[in-house]
Amino acid sequence: MATAFFARRGDCMTRDRETARRIAQEVQPLGGSVYYVGGCVRDRLLGRESKDLDIEVHGVTPQQLEIVLDRMGSRRTVGASFGVYGLAGCGLDIAMPRREAAVGRGHRDFTVEVDPWLGPERAARRRDFTVNALMEDVLTGQVLDFFGGREDLRRGLLRHVDDHSFPEDPLRVLRGAQFAARFGFTVAEETVALCRTMDLSALSRERVEGELQKALLQAPRPSIFFRTLDIMHQLRPWFTEVQRLQGVPQPPRYHGEGDVWEHTMAVLDTAAGLRPQAAQPMALMLAALAHDFGKVTATTESGGVIHAYGHEEAGLLPAEDFLRRVIGEKALHRCVKNLVALHMKPNAMALSGASVKSTNRLLDAAIEPEDLILVTREYLLPFLRFIRDNKKVYRAAFQNPGGMRTEARYEGLKQYILHPILARFAIPEAHQPYYITYYVEGIMAIVKEWLRKDCSDEVETVARIIEACVRPKGGDYEA
Repeated sequence: MATAFFARRGDCMTRDRETARRIAQEVQPLGGSVYYVGGCVRDRLLGRESKDLDIEVHGVTPQQLEIVLDRMGSRRTVGASFGVYGLAGCGLDIAMPRREAAVGRGHRDFTVEVDPWLGPERAARRRDFTVNALMEDVLTGQVLDFFGGREDLRRGLLRHVDDHSFPEDPLRVLRGAQFAARFGFTVAEETVALCRTMDLSALSRERVEGELQKALLQAPRPSIFFRTLDIMHQLRPWFTEVQRLQGVPQPPRYHGEGDVWEHTMAVLDTAAGLRPQAAQPMALMLAALAHDFGKVTATTESGGVIHAYGHEEAGLLPAEDFLRRVIGEKALHRCVKNLVALHMKPNAMALSGASVKSTNRLLDAAIEPEDLILVTREYLLPFLRFIRDNKKVYRAAFQNPGGMRTEARYEGLKQYILHPILARFAIPEAHQPYYITYYVEGIMAIVKEWLRKDCSDEVETVARIIEACVRPKGGDYEA
């Protein structure tokens, strides 16, 4: 099914390119020229597939272009005053060069004037970043690069085009952050400095949500989006709850990565690798972002020990505030808050040796049980990393697995893996028998094979361990 989808998508892109070429051939005798613009040029030079194809038509009047388009099919006028058109059944975005001037603080507060004779360089100057200001002649393939975009692509640098026009659109701050996250770009120092002067408060929720969605669903490391906004001093006003995580301490024994901010950034990047498995990928990513909001108020220190008891309940109100500000879909609000409220329970139940009925009640309480398990995975990653870091010691228990009796393998697992883990993570002695009983049969073969194959796929291994933990030993959930 996925193969068929991408084949259809490829066919559509081919048809759109053929349409662009026909338009270019039609306007050429009239003195016109057509260029691919924006992300499609950038993506081609990066060797990436682009899902959007945009062209800009120069040197003909709107009336002349409309006659050409009418001969080719059913013309759609997306914005007559903006000089933007489309053709029915075609995904190609067709635009004319235009002048823009800001008349307010919002993303849409612009006056727009179509100017067919503006020229490619002046038209490209209104673009946000140099890597997006590249133009490619549809007929010849020549790439026009007026601002050093190709060199910035080579260097992985995100640099604004124009000091005057860039600050007129505050959405460009968020676009810069999500481009950095999606493509692994570094934002130029002068662009960071300019972004720090811009006011994002007048942006609409819909536009902020759109940029956040791209970062959370498309970036291999969504944490870069928030780290970039932090460098730009732009986490407020839209991501206030995320900024408040900075400096909130965690027990070093469990969280060597640092404070709650660092932990959340690590969880986000881990969750990004789980998006294809999620029932609701956006809910998963938002829950990964918001799961520890409650630690801001719930964290206490007593006798040199840091606790955050009840942080999942304490996090519901800030999570709701954040979702109401940024996310429009109410059903998504409910799912994210449900995941935040329950995210500590699966491992707590496994630790206490909870009954099957209790486990079933937990899964019944989850709106998306599978996504709850995905959110929970991060909490077992330290156990797998601990095993990885001490792999040589544990190998001794399995040097000759074929010659070991089942009982010996069982005892070897407890001696060389479970007991060191329990000691390392200070599991209360009274809980250890339940913990060992609940885990040992589920993870013995998994960890043995993991060590033998020198497997580094921690996330998949953790998923299998958690699945073993939340199911009874018979394999299926109790009806």
